[in-house]
Amino acid sequence: MSTIYDVAVVGCGPAGMTAGIYASRAMLKTVLLEKNVVGGLMSLTDKLENWPGEDSISGLELAERMQKQAEKFGCEILYTDIVKIEKDGGLFLLETGDQSVIRARSVIYAAGSTPRHANIPGEEEFTGRGVSYCAVCDGAFFRNMKVAVLGGGDSALKEALFLTKFASEVVIVHRRSEFRAEKITQEEVRKNPKISFMLDSVAEKIEGRDFVEKLTVRNVKTSEISTINVDGVFVFLGYNPAVEALGGIVKLSEDGRIITDEKGETSVPGLFAAGDVIVKLVNQVSTAVGDGARAAVAAEHYLASK
Repeated sequence: MSTIYDVAVVGCGPAGMTAGIYASRAMLKTVLLEKNVVGGLMSLTDKLENWPGEDSISGLELAERMQKQAEKFGCEILYTDIVKIEKDGGLFLLETGDQSVIRARSVIYAAGSTPRHANIPGEEEFTGRGVSYCAVCDGAFFRNMKVAVLGGGDSALKEALFLTKFASEVVIVHRRSEFRAEKITQEEVRKNPKISFMLDSVAEKIEGRDFVEKLTVRNVKTSEISTINVDGVFVFLGYNPAVEALGGIVKLSEDGRIITDEKGETSVPGLFAAGDVIVKLVNQVSTAVGDGARAAVAAEHYLASK
């Protein structure tokens, strides 16, 4: 007979790893399942300045600390892609990309989210050849070059600031006249001499030969078309919750996020959710950690009731 886990946690971002820490400390047989890298989107963040107790810490360093803590309490980590989850009697069956099946008495789904694409001509063609969704990963390739950043939220502005370490000029293209980012981040961006703005504007097309060379932009108020010469385009237009593996077995909101109760439980008993995949006001590392802790404690109570 294959192993049956008490708790299977899908995703090793801050929500998933916190859930793993809490569940394993409660002496539950716990497995963390991750298809990419431990830390999720957090590991791609250059600086976290709102993490309690730290003036500034890189997302990668915080992810490594969380991983060590989870493993210290006996959490098992498996690197695999979960493609389908279903409930069979009192057990959850988690099918992996290689068609093996992991069995668990409860599940905490914390698969996070994936970058939203601009869906414009040239974006897919030049991905990896000037189009990027991660400044920390690719910023160093654009030393002394001019780049554009698409977006106006926290991620877009923070990534723009990071890019000024390498790029000679950073142009932020945003469809509104105001940003949605934290005020302190907006102030930093506006004070940075390397950053300029194209507001009330949207990207229309990315062009080049072997690599990105031009970005076409349309002003949403005047319909004026502009073309700027850039060597790279960084897309930060928000994120889509990664809920495909659930296959519609749980209730979702209109924007595709998982609806949970105050315990973090979904519409399926024993299946909990945490982090960027759930309906909530703000997606931050600190709120993800709280989600993970809540879901793990609720899962422990659920198992005890069985």
